[in-house]
Amino acid sequence: MITPIDCGQCMLCPQKTALLADTLKMYYVTGGMHESVLMWTQARDVNAMQEALSNILGAYERDFAKHPDVREYPKISMVWKSVPSQLARENKKFIYKAVKEGARAREYEDALQWLSDARLLHKIYRSTAPGLPVSAYDDLSTFKIYLVDVGLLRRLAMLSPTAFGEGNRLFTEFKGALTENYVLQTLITQFECFPRYWSQSNPPYEVDFLIQRDNDIFPIEVKSEANIAGKSLKKFKELFGDKVKLRVRFSLDNLKLDGDVLNIPLFMADQTDKMIGIALEHRNLP
Repeated sequence: MITPIDCGQCMLCPQKTALLADTLKMYYVTGGMHESVLMWTQARDVNAMQEALSNILGAYERDFAKHPDVREYPKISMVWKSVPSQLARENKKFIYKAVKEGARAREYEDALQWLSDARLLHKIYRSTAPGLPVSAYDDLSTFKIYLVDVGLLRRLAMLSPTAFGEGNRLFTEFKGALTENYVLQTLITQFECFPRYWSQSNPPYEVDFLIQRDNDIFPIEVKSEANIAGKSLKKFKELFGDKVKLRVRFSLDNLKLDGDVLNIPLFMADQTDKMIGIALEHRNLP
């Protein structure tokens, strides 16, 4: 049964959802960095906004050179610049060969960890099962990486702001990487435990993120295209049904609860914790 979720506000009409989706696309363009946002919201200067993002990226790269071991600088820079190509693949698992042909983990893992410790990128480990504590189920050899800011990712990927006017291209570009990066940014700020993801290889299934809320684990699928069928969410429930109270999907669809699947509009991602709470209360009603 599909049920609209009452979040205490008026239901979102098509006109409002379209406006909010356009606002979200603009956020993909500017990101959340103060200077780039200022150049757009006050000056409405696209070139100045682009330059602001380029300056931030350049400042980060200059900081790489301050690493105590100067020999690590080229490696840090190469890992950083590889992020768009890492996310451009269907399987976004981090591959060292995408940094440099023939690269091995032992050569670049320190550079990758430096970027993670500096909070310039987020390292998301694969989880083998939705158990507690979540760290006990980490596959430390398999992970994905995302940038600290979706606007910086767009700029680093050299995706022009003109994509804003090209339908849903910003949502779907390079396998929905901007959308996943944006959703991850919102999840990190709402939940104490850092997100993970789940996958299996044969046959291939992948749940984009797993989050812990209190002592429950929730699988999350991020959809940036019109097709919102969730084969991986279905498989996850088949395997771990007794541990799954609710499955969560982000998409451009409206807010609704379909059985145990909660669809949250992408522009409401920062309300995920609240929406999960409301959905759980609704499902527990007699």
